[in-house]
Amino acid sequence: MIIQFNTDNHVKGSETKAGAFTEQIKKELSRFSSHLTRIEVHLSDEDGAASGPNTKRCKLEARIEGKKPIAVSEDAGSEGQALTGAINKLKSALDTTIGKSREH
Repeated sequence: MIIQFNTDNHVKGSETKAGAFTEQIKKELSRFSSHLTRIEVHLSDEDGAASGPNTKRCKLEARIEGKKPIAVSEDAGSEGQALTGAINKLKSALDTTIGKSREH
């Protein structure tokens, strides 16, 4: 499973975060790793230099072998919270998608 990490210009320390967040994604999605070819992570600060609640956005796009990609997003007060929320949404979507394919 390849993890591709992308940030906008407003996310500080993106190289350090990319390493930690990549490990978190690998750990959280390990049970799906045999089905996933790639995860794309898009981390952004929607308000740029301004601060406010729920300004950080994490979009995850999972590429599943032989299926259409699944995309989810989460807005939160920090990058870590946004990533965790997006991972939880993606796990739910993968459970549904992979579960359906096992039934057929």
